[in-house]
Amino acid sequence: MNQRHALVIGGSLGGLFAANLLRSIGWEVTVFERTQGDLGGRGAGLGTRAELFDVMRRIGIPFDASIGAEVHSRIALDRNGDTLCEVPIRAVTTAWDRMYAALRSALPPQCHRSGMLLERFEQDDRKIAAIFAEGSRVEGDLLIGADGIYSTVRRQVMPELKPRYAGYVGWRGVGKEGSAKVPFHPMVFRHMTFCFPEGELALSTPMPGPDGAAQQPLRCYFNWFRPVEYGAALRQMCTDASGQYHGDSIPPPLIRTDLIDALKAQARVLLAPQIAALIAQAERPVLQPIFDLESPRIVFGRAVLLGDAAFVARPHVGTGVTKAALDAQYLGDALLSAGNDMEAALLQYDGARRQFGTWLVSRGRYLGRYLEAQSKPHDQRCEAGLVRHPETFMREFGGAGVIEGALNDAWTS
Repeated sequence: MNQRHALVIGGSLGGLFAANLLRSIGWEVTVFERTQGDLGGRGAGLGTRAELFDVMRRIGIPFDASIGAEVHSRIALDRNGDTLCEVPIRAVTTAWDRMYAALRSALPPQCHRSGMLLERFEQDDRKIAAIFAEGSRVEGDLLIGADGIYSTVRRQVMPELKPRYAGYVGWRGVGKEGSAKVPFHPMVFRHMTFCFPEGELALSTPMPGPDGAAQQPLRCYFNWFRPVEYGAALRQMCTDASGQYHGDSIPPPLIRTDLIDALKAQARVLLAPQIAALIAQAERPVLQPIFDLESPRIVFGRAVLLGDAAFVARPHVGTGVTKAALDAQYLGDALLSAGNDMEAALLQYDGARRQFGTWLVSRGRYLGRYLEAQSKPHDQRCEAGLVRHPETFMREFGGAGVIEGALNDAWTS
């Protein structure tokens, strides 16, 4: 029997999980990434669950405790930096660049092609073919759309489906232990720290250093969610200094300095000094308009959607990468158990992962109601049942990385 070939569109974490897992069950795999070069320079903190480490073990990726940072509890601070309340939820967080490096190194170089922009795909009852902007055509047995929220694969099969704007943006960035002009408070490297300015939410999360070296400095990831009207206000934020508008997102190097200066000045006024210091140190904060997306189908013949190409939940759920890993694992298991009946395997994948994706998007919207409600008068919030104490919100937030018992169980069990 000829070895089956999967074409993976998108070389970020979801695509790399899919590629490595399919190779582990005997498939030939090629990953096509639209950008040139390595994606490892991207910095972001990630929540984890034990299931994420289980998938890594299954692929055979070696790792130890240095891949994570321990979070001792969740703390809410007032504007002066004093503790309002503390929730004893322990967790392990990791970093996007650490996960990417581990997954990318596990994939042989011949299985990855960068600078490949998908234009469209074609399929029949025997094969599926990816056609790229530079003119090449590659055939395979299965095409996996792991190309993110603005997926080219999804747009071809469901052009009417658009991401839904949540009404606010996130400003995010990373600070490193020992590199601030004013030393960071050690609190931010031990706890998930929250601030609740009127109508907004800011938080910081510890994350491991970039390379796993012994005694490496920790890093700390911040995210500040702020309401922004979708029309003129968001357009102005996504316009660079030359006047060019970049759509619903803008590359970090092109964010105007006046926006960044204003952000840092407002942080000093509105946020606890522990978090304001993180924002002040960030040279290039990233602007992320918050969207969610819910696909009514994720299988289209021999083409499937995976990760953010299929469902995008708001970042408050903290499980986007774990979901992508579990999508990939479920797809691999379905293909393996179904043998030659790929249609049955994909039908099974569609039903199970669509159900979970729908639930996760709903969960993100529920958590996002806290932000949406802040713009309403207090009596309206009470009437609608939208008033929640910060402690309640912190207990509900995320859930990724919450591990019962010893934290070491995450990587030794």
